[in-house]
Amino acid sequence: MPDQTLPIEIPTPPAKPMEGWPNWSILIVDDEPGMRNFLVKTLVPRCHSVHAVSSAEDGAQFLLQQHVDLIVLDISLPGQSGVAWLKTLREQGFRGSVILITAFADLETAIEALRAGASDFILKPFRVPQILNAIKHCFECARLARENFVLKHTLSRQTDTGINLIGRSAYMQNLRASLPRVAQVDSTVLLQGESGTGKELVARALHYLSPRQNGPFVPVNCASMSVEQIEITLFGQAKAATRSANPSRDGLFYYAQGGTLFLDEVAELPLPVQAALLRALEDLKIRPVGSNQLIPVNVRIMAATHRVLHDEVAAGRFRKDLFFRLQVVDMQLQPLRQRKEDIADLVAHFMAQLAPRIGLHPLSISPQQMDYLMQYDWPGNARELRNLIERSLILGELNVSALYGSTPAQAMTQARYPTDLQALEKQHIQSVLDRVQGDKTRAAELLGISRRTLERRCADWASA
Repeated sequence: MPDQTLPIEIPTPPAKPMEGWPNWSILIVDDEPGMRNFLVKTLVPRCHSVHAVSSAEDGAQFLLQQHVDLIVLDISLPGQSGVAWLKTLREQGFRGSVILITAFADLETAIEALRAGASDFILKPFRVPQILNAIKHCFECARLARENFVLKHTLSRQTDTGINLIGRSAYMQNLRASLPRVAQVDSTVLLQGESGTGKELVARALHYLSPRQNGPFVPVNCASMSVEQIEITLFGQAKAATRSANPSRDGLFYYAQGGTLFLDEVAELPLPVQAALLRALEDLKIRPVGSNQLIPVNVRIMAATHRVLHDEVAAGRFRKDLFFRLQVVDMQLQPLRQRKEDIADLVAHFMAQLAPRIGLHPLSISPQQMDYLMQYDWPGNARELRNLIERSLILGELNVSALYGSTPAQAMTQARYPTDLQALEKQHIQSVLDRVQGDKTRAAELLGISRRTLERRCADWASA
């Protein structure tokens, strides 16, 4: 019998791929050769990859081997129907878009399709703009879902110190001048420096100066999760066979598509996860936990650590090949004690930023108080300075004694005549621990460093 549903319009491929589509992979499932041929010719010039099969069973086999973002699925198929297979797909955790197409439909069929989890529903025969608009609509919904997830993830771990690359020192001027050039090169960036020096802020600046600025910036703290959590968080998880198992979920690599994934404290990654990260960087593909599928990704990686990665490699705690892969652009961030001419600008910035947020008037800083701040060595860097300004605003005065656990005069003496920087740092940390009755979580917060860093420094002193 001649095909009565084949569209009359045969498209001519455009001169270049449609903007915004290159990373989408589409599977067509239709038992009519003419329809499959039409859809393939329509979509190949516009999409990352297009594949076609003739049955739900063949489609299921295909999905075992390859990831797809969208399925164009006929309802009337030999064997399992399109709606029945769609229900199975959703139960198995498939989260991609599905457009159902059919030549024979009524309102009841359409309702059943949408209840089964269809993203859209199109009647045959249809023209090229109809299918293209349906796919673009699915793409837009998926993009908004990713952006919503990224926003929630970012707000849940907000670490912005508000530094905004403030400072008049030669180092800060050179840093600001170098960012536009580094941003334009789509290479991995490694940011090394002490805690509180603004590594994430520099990464954000690079992202928003880059061609990826309209894509998401996705930060993840590698030190805050277990081995199992970080692997699933980065690469996602496929649904296991048992009903009681955790459902499938997409990883941050997927949600960062078209943008930047920022791996904070990358040196804390376990060696097995380092190996998986290296494969993802080399192949530009990820494998979700529990899956055999390789999913193509289009992500720029920026990584940061307060450790000296060269030393971590020598100690066998970090892979040498991953270190070289991340170190395409290596940026060393200076601690605040090496650029003290920036302290006055940072104080003014934090005061102007935090006072309205707290609902208080800014404090005036006397020359003597500024002298105290200039003499201090800031082991917690700009984050510690910000915390001091915030506490001082709440208390109504600049609490210099909080830095040293002593009176301002004693603090000045200690600051002007330090005999050993490490000893001074130890003394300061101990004084903060004493004030909070040994609560390391609270002490780390006041110091502007992570609890893990605080525990490591205490352990180093105990073993010395």
